[in-house]
Amino acid sequence: MADRTPPLRTEELRALVADGGIDTVVLAFTDMQGRLQGKRFAASFFLEEVLDHGTEGCAYLLAVDTDMNTVDGFAMSSWSNGYGDFVMRPDPATLRRVPWHEKTAMVMADLTWEDGSPVAAAPRQILRRQLERLAVRGLTAHVGTELEFLVFKDTYEQAWESDYRGLTPANRYNVDYSVLGTGRVEPLLRRIRNEMAGAGLTVESAKGECNPGQHEIVFRYDEALVTCDQHAVYKTGAKEIAAQEGVALTFMAKFNEREGNSCHIHLSLRDDGGSGGGSSGDGGSGDGRGRSVMADGTGGMSPLMRHFLAGQLAALRDFSLLYAPNINSYKRFQPGSFAPTAVAWGHDNRTCALRVVGHGPSLRFENRLPGGDVNPYLAVAGLVAAGLHGIEHRLEPPEACEGNAYTAGYDRVPGTLREAAGLWEKSEVAREAFGDEVVAHYRNMARVELEAFDAAVTDWERRRSFERL
Repeated sequence: MADRTPPLRTEELRALVADGGIDTVVLAFTDMQGRLQGKRFAASFFLEEVLDHGTEGCAYLLAVDTDMNTVDGFAMSSWSNGYGDFVMRPDPATLRRVPWHEKTAMVMADLTWEDGSPVAAAPRQILRRQLERLAVRGLTAHVGTELEFLVFKDTYEQAWESDYRGLTPANRYNVDYSVLGTGRVEPLLRRIRNEMAGAGLTVESAKGECNPGQHEIVFRYDEALVTCDQHAVYKTGAKEIAAQEGVALTFMAKFNEREGNSCHIHLSLRDDGGSGGGSSGDGGSGDGRGRSVMADGTGGMSPLMRHFLAGQLAALRDFSLLYAPNINSYKRFQPGSFAPTAVAWGHDNRTCALRVVGHGPSLRFENRLPGGDVNPYLAVAGLVAAGLHGIEHRLEPPEACEGNAYTAGYDRVPGTLREAAGLWEKSEVAREAFGDEVVAHYRNMARVELEAFDAAVTDWERRRSFERL
């Protein structure tokens, strides 16, 4: 990653702590489920003890289910090995203010074992490893993530007590691109936009979406690791701001039978580092640090982009577990829903899993599989690993889909988490890119979720069976 100015320099933090402007520092990392986990420190103690040396945390944080239950099958942390600690080591480049909490700063952590070796299954480490493989070729990945969410007028506590039934959406009808519709929730959207800017994110825009109460806020794209860090901060911060406003929002992939929450991921490559200045919407060349290698100079794709894109198609089914990590994720993949079902690519074709957009220095591709529940580090690691597979084997993409990919007879993306987990476990491409430890770790994560779901009795079953069967 190129040298860059962090959102908050360490020396600025020291001055703010001395003046009483900051009294709390959050040290956080992203777990398997994409959630921020960590500790809050007295700011003076953080500077004196934690900044240079890190702090310990129980390794079970990478070996639990969504409900934080200890589960079996994880080699790195279990009852048999005593549930020991790993070390959370601050990355000073990620230091930032947290405007939605008074006098608070945050810094992301990398996870290591006591001997300093990286925790291989940690999502941020998985992405770092793939970016290192890319850097060997003199390339950097630049990424934008587009997160959608649903807003409800109920509090999180009210939603819990009602078992998430009968919630009141912030909008009652489709407000896609509607200025009137976004105006209904502008106080919330404005707080999120402005306070994310205060945390060092560059805000582009907010717009309404199709499902009642559905909205999207877009941030400027950046180097892959920076974007994923910002994605994690934004997702947590948006929920915290919503709670402070007495409402609730959800990023779950498919809340109801209408349109799901997507997280389309745009990726482009540059040849010598530095942050591109474009957005997920334009991917422009920006400050000139680094040259796009996706275009061929005549308006078409460069050979490198063709290989990289072909790798996406070749690994898409095998890597679906990284893009759609939960049982609910697969409910999005319905024909005619703007969520993909076909392993296909096309120029500006939203019916395909992979959409090529932009031109010249802004040429890039968009992976449309991920939903709002995605872990960005794992998904972007998958995109990079798939692209490197295409480059290393000089793969060529098939002809672009020019019509409706939903009905064109292409191979289908996995329809269930069970199918995706089976493909991931058997994938030689995954083992070559990520190693046996990572493959086994995330296969076990899927197993745990599937077993929990298979044992659950749902409302759907009660409604159909209570009287009539």
